[in-house]
Amino acid sequence: MRNRIVGFMVVGIAVLIGLIILLFNRALTNIVNESCSHGTECPMWGTINFHTNVSIGIMVFVVLIGLYLVFFGQEERIVTKIKKVKEQIKQKEVSVENYKTIIDNLSGDDKKVFQLIVQAKGSVFQSDIVTNTGLTKVKVTRVLDRLEGKGLIERKRRGMTNIVILKHS
Repeated sequence: MRNRIVGFMVVGIAVLIGLIILLFNRALTNIVNESCSHGTECPMWGTINFHTNVSIGIMVFVVLIGLYLVFFGQEERIVTKIKKVKEQIKQKEVSVENYKTIIDNLSGDDKKVFQLIVQAKGSVFQSDIVTNTGLTKVKVTRVLDRLEGKGLIERKRRGMTNIVILKHS
Protein backbone atom coordinates (compact mmCIF):
# COMPACT_ATOMS: atom_id res chain seq x y z
CA MET A 1 0.00 0.00 0.00
CA ARG A 2 1.02 3.55 -0.41
CA ASN A 3 2.46 5.19 2.69
CA ARG A 4 -0.07 8.01 2.60
CA ILE A 5 -3.03 5.62 2.66
CA VAL A 6 -1.44 3.64 5.49
CA GLY A 7 -0.88 6.92 7.35
CA PHE A 8 -4.56 7.83 7.08
CA MET A 9 -5.49 4.36 8.28
CA VAL A 10 -3.18 4.70 11.30
CA VAL A 11 -4.64 8.11 12.16
CA GLY A 12 -8.16 6.64 11.87
CA ILE A 13 -7.20 3.81 14.23
CA ALA A 14 -5.74 6.38 16.65
CA VAL A 15 -9.04 8.30 16.61
CA LEU A 16 -10.86 5.06 17.45
CA ILE A 17 -8.40 4.47 20.28
CA GLY A 18 -9.10 8.01 21.52
CA LEU A 19 -12.86 7.37 21.49
CA ILE A 20 -12.37 4.14 23.44
CA ILE A 21 -10.18 5.98 25.98
CA LEU A 22 -12.83 8.68 26.41
CA LEU A 23 -15.66 6.20 26.91
CA PHE A 24 -13.60 4.03 29.26
CA ASN A 25 -12.49 7.07 31.28
CA ARG A 26 -16.10 8.27 31.68
CA ALA A 27 -17.25 4.82 32.78
CA LEU A 28 -14.44 4.53 35.34
CA THR A 29 -15.13 8.03 36.64
CA ASN A 30 -18.79 7.16 37.20
CA ILE A 31 -17.82 3.91 38.96
CA VAL A 32 -15.31 5.69 41.22
CA ASN A 33 -17.82 8.46 42.04
CA GLU A 34 -20.33 5.85 43.17
CA SER A 35 -17.99 3.58 45.09
CA CYS A 36 -15.34 5.85 46.59
CA SER A 37 -16.28 7.78 49.72
CA HIS A 38 -12.90 9.48 50.28
CA GLY A 39 -13.44 12.14 47.61
CA THR A 40 -10.49 13.24 45.49
CA GLU A 41 -8.01 11.71 47.95
CA CYS A 42 -9.18 8.20 47.02
CA PRO A 43 -6.34 6.14 45.47
CA MET A 44 -8.63 5.08 42.64
CA TRP A 45 -8.56 8.65 41.26
CA GLY A 46 -4.78 8.47 40.96
CA THR A 47 -5.05 5.17 39.14
CA ILE A 48 -7.64 6.57 36.71
CA ASN A 49 -5.45 9.61 36.01
CA PHE A 50 -2.36 7.45 35.46
CA HIS A 51 -4.10 5.05 33.08
CA THR A 52 -5.77 7.91 31.20
CA ASN A 53 -2.44 9.73 30.74
CA VAL A 54 -0.65 6.56 29.55
CA SER A 55 -3.48 5.81 27.12
CA ILE A 56 -3.47 9.36 25.73
CA GLY A 57 0.32 9.16 25.38
CA ILE A 58 0.05 5.96 23.34
CA MET A 59 -2.70 7.51 21.21
CA VAL A 60 -0.60 10.62 20.53
CA PHE A 61 2.34 8.41 19.57
CA VAL A 62 0.16 6.46 17.11
CA VAL A 63 -1.23 9.74 15.67
CA LEU A 64 2.32 11.06 15.18
CA ILE A 65 3.32 7.90 13.32
CA GLY A 66 0.26 8.23 11.10
CA LEU A 67 0.94 11.91 10.40
CA TYR A 68 4.55 11.14 9.61
CA LEU A 69 3.46 8.54 7.07
CA VAL A 70 0.91 10.94 5.57
CA PHE A 71 3.27 13.90 5.16
CA PHE A 72 6.82 12.58 5.15
CA GLY A 73 6.64 8.90 4.24
CA GLN A 74 8.49 8.33 1.01
CA GLU A 75 6.91 6.17 -1.59
CA GLU A 76 9.09 3.27 -2.55
CA ARG A 77 8.73 2.10 -6.07
CA ILE A 78 9.69 -1.40 -6.83
CA VAL A 79 10.74 -1.53 -10.41
CA THR A 80 11.49 -4.83 -12.00
CA LYS A 81 12.69 -5.13 -15.50
CA ILE A 82 11.15 -8.07 -17.21
CA LYS A 83 12.20 -8.86 -20.71
CA LYS A 84 10.02 -10.97 -22.82
CA VAL A 85 10.86 -14.60 -22.29
CA LYS A 86 10.87 -15.25 -25.99
CA GLU A 87 13.58 -12.62 -26.49
CA GLN A 88 15.73 -14.00 -23.68
CA ILE A 89 15.48 -17.66 -24.56
CA LYS A 90 15.16 -18.62 -28.14
CA GLN A 91 14.50 -22.31 -28.03
CA LYS A 92 14.96 -24.45 -31.04
CA GLU A 93 12.02 -26.30 -32.47
CA VAL A 94 12.10 -29.86 -31.15
CA SER A 95 12.55 -32.02 -34.20
CA VAL A 96 14.60 -35.00 -35.29
CA GLU A 97 16.67 -32.80 -37.64
CA ASN A 98 17.82 -30.55 -34.76
CA TYR A 99 19.03 -33.55 -32.78
CA LYS A 100 20.34 -35.59 -35.72
CA THR A 101 24.00 -35.45 -34.61
CA ILE A 102 23.12 -36.53 -31.05
CA ILE A 103 20.93 -39.36 -32.32
CA ASP A 104 23.69 -40.53 -34.68
CA ASN A 105 26.14 -40.76 -31.76
CA LEU A 106 23.78 -42.94 -29.69
CA SER A 107 23.36 -46.63 -30.12
CA GLY A 108 20.71 -49.28 -29.59
CA ASP A 109 18.11 -48.66 -26.94
CA ASP A 110 19.55 -45.23 -26.07
CA LYS A 111 18.89 -44.10 -29.65
CA LYS A 112 15.39 -45.59 -29.65
CA VAL A 113 14.40 -43.88 -26.38
CA PHE A 114 15.97 -40.54 -27.29
CA GLN A 115 14.16 -40.50 -30.66
CA LEU A 116 10.89 -41.17 -28.86
CA ILE A 117 11.49 -38.20 -26.54
CA VAL A 118 12.32 -35.93 -29.49
CA GLN A 119 9.24 -37.10 -31.39
CA ALA A 120 7.12 -36.31 -28.30
CA LYS A 121 8.23 -32.66 -28.63
CA GLY A 122 10.65 -32.83 -25.73
CA SER A 123 8.61 -34.22 -22.86
CA VAL A 124 7.07 -37.61 -22.24
CA PHE A 125 6.05 -39.70 -19.23
CA GLN A 126 8.46 -42.49 -18.38
CA SER A 127 5.56 -44.94 -18.37
CA ASP A 128 4.77 -43.94 -21.98
CA ILE A 129 8.35 -44.74 -22.97
CA VAL A 130 7.93 -48.23 -21.52
CA THR A 131 4.66 -48.65 -23.41
CA ASN A 132 5.87 -47.30 -26.77
CA THR A 133 9.30 -48.93 -26.90
CA GLY A 134 8.42 -52.36 -25.62
CA LEU A 135 11.37 -52.23 -23.21
CA THR A 136 11.05 -53.27 -19.58
CA LYS A 137 10.74 -50.68 -16.83
CA VAL A 138 14.21 -51.57 -15.56
CA LYS A 139 15.76 -51.26 -19.03
CA VAL A 140 14.07 -47.87 -19.62
CA THR A 141 15.31 -46.65 -16.24
CA ARG A 142 18.89 -47.66 -17.09
CA VAL A 143 18.69 -46.03 -20.54
CA LEU A 144 17.33 -42.82 -18.98
CA ASP A 145 20.13 -42.92 -16.39
CA ARG A 146 22.68 -42.99 -19.22
CA LEU A 147 20.95 -40.20 -21.15
CA GLU A 148 20.68 -38.12 -18.01
CA GLY A 149 24.36 -38.75 -17.28
CA LYS A 150 25.22 -37.38 -20.73
CA GLY A 151 23.19 -34.24 -19.97
CA LEU A 152 20.64 -34.88 -22.71
CA ILE A 153 17.51 -35.26 -20.55
CA GLU A 154 16.25 -34.71 -17.04
CA ARG A 155 13.58 -36.51 -15.06
CA LYS A 156 11.08 -34.81 -12.77
CA ARG A 157 8.76 -36.60 -10.40
CA ARG A 158 5.05 -36.20 -11.23
CA GLY A 159 2.82 -38.23 -8.95
CA MET A 160 3.55 -41.92 -9.32
CA THR A 161 5.63 -41.53 -12.47
CA ASN A 162 8.43 -39.41 -13.89
CA ILE A 163 8.21 -36.99 -16.73
CA VAL A 164 11.25 -37.05 -18.99
CA ILE A 165 12.23 -33.65 -20.36
CA LEU A 166 14.66 -32.97 -23.17
CA LYS A 167 17.43 -30.55 -22.22
CA HIS A 168 17.96 -27.85 -24.83
CA SER A 169 21.61 -27.30 -25.48
